[in-house]
Amino acid sequence: MLSVSNLSIQFGKRVLFDEVNVNFTHGNCYGIIGANGAGKSTFMKVLSKTMEPTSGSIHLEPGKRMSVLEQNHNAYDQYMVLESVVMGNKSLFEVKKEIDALYADYSDENADRIGELQVTFEEMNGWNAESEAAALLSNLGISEDLHYTQMSDIDPKLKVRVLLAQALFGNPDLLIMDEPTNDLDYDTISWLEDFLAQYEHTVLVVSHDRHFLDSVCTHIADIDFGKINLYSGNYTFWYESSQLAARQRAQQNKKAEEKAKELQEFIQRFSANVAKSKQATSRKKMLDKLKVDDIKPSSRRYPAIIFEKEREVGDQILEVNDLVAHSEDGDVLFSNINLNMVKTDKVAIISKDSRASTAFYQIISNQQTPISGTFRWGVTTTQSYLPLDNDSFFNDSDMNLVDWLRQYAKTDEEKEEVNLRGFLGKMLFSGEEALKKSTVLSGGEKVRCMLSRMMLQRANVLMLDEPTNHLDLESITAFNNSLKNFKGNLLLTTHDHEFVSTVANRIVELTPNGVIDRYMNFDDYMSDKTIKELRAKMYA
Repeated sequence: MLSVSNLSIQFGKRVLFDEVNVNFTHGNCYGIIGANGAGKSTFMKVLSKTMEPTSGSIHLEPGKRMSVLEQNHNAYDQYMVLESVVMGNKSLFEVKKEIDALYADYSDENADRIGELQVTFEEMNGWNAESEAAALLSNLGISEDLHYTQMSDIDPKLKVRVLLAQALFGNPDLLIMDEPTNDLDYDTISWLEDFLAQYEHTVLVVSHDRHFLDSVCTHIADIDFGKINLYSGNYTFWYESSQLAARQRAQQNKKAEEKAKELQEFIQRFSANVAKSKQATSRKKMLDKLKVDDIKPSSRRYPAIIFEKEREVGDQILEVNDLVAHSEDGDVLFSNINLNMVKTDKVAIISKDSRASTAFYQIISNQQTPISGTFRWGVTTTQSYLPLDNDSFFNDSDMNLVDWLRQYAKTDEEKEEVNLRGFLGKMLFSGEEALKKSTVLSGGEKVRCMLSRMMLQRANVLMLDEPTNHLDLESITAFNNSLKNFKGNLLLTTHDHEFVSTVANRIVELTPNGVIDRYMNFDDYMSDKTIKELRAKMYA
């Protein structure tokens, strides 16, 4: 289907890829993974011919159509929504455009040409194009009243969905997507997972969403050491088997037969778990043939995220009474929110409107005033907050990271440089990295600094608003594991399915017409028919 031959990419003295040879075959979904800076997005640009490699070639099987998820969200602003989707099949759209142009200047001379084009258009299933595009848009949450709206006039978050529909339109032979779940809600991501899990053609996808990768991938393409290695199975299999390979390599004296037995037991256990998964599809039958013999220990580094509490909490954590919040333009974000949080609660705060959950955190952290209602924290609680937007913590300071973190130390002992460097080192800011200026950090580096700050605070209640934004898979995995082990209370909002389903024991959904509050795990909450009906009413 698609072959990469002797691919090398070099920027100055930095070699990103060195003589890469890899084949992507029909009917498989490949998750492209690698540490930040490994070259995932660069590789996708080279495959889609928007960037030239230093050397080597890309070959797509003749007659096959490639579709790429557009990264420039304003590229189609001059077109209507429905038209933008149909443009995903360029050949079909060009035929349609020529037919329309000939009809606009109709004459006997061009009648024959119109007839030829109409035959071609019918062979391309062109007469059903608009209805298929409309169905895709509806499945992605774009209501029919927007289908003939100009792209420049719709919400930027909806543009992402339109461009996703464009990429999916027309059943392309090869689908290339870089972070397709960004700005999608849980329901839409679930639809996309099901769509891709049943997709008959070839998919290459970059994503930081582990649940998404597990649900759709038949293979993992791991970018490491300037090479790309393909492994059968989904992300979790790759991660667990690479960890197993690292442990076995560290135990050099372990007998070969003991290693082989451990590998076989691992494969059997993993394959059994996948077979029971709700996301299992016929495409995952190949997991029965998995082997980990070829998997190498990864060069990736995982941060050491450890949240410790300074004190235990009492029985009262957080009490919320009749809380109401509006947006700046007057929309009701949530109303009549009543909540009593107790010991052991790890609460997922969710809403179809992301502004609602952010407003809730801003209110209970005393950074925003509600329209009405009250809240009260228990006297034994201490809170630490990771906001959705953390730029204000960094924009006004030209400190190095050690001095930046020193601001949040409580005692003279904590203010010592050795101690602060330890917290930063856990977040992979070691050596000279700890002396970087706080104003030049990337998004992921800022989040890791904020996590250092939170660890230093030793709070017994953590509030996290989309904490995985900007983080790589290694940091997300370490963060997730830390929260599973955290003994305090937690309020969490995230679009990372794996994160919320493995951490939260209570779901609180904020709606314009009240709250839905259930002690249950996230997957059960989202699949419960009664709750689905209730959610539809609360957002009506």
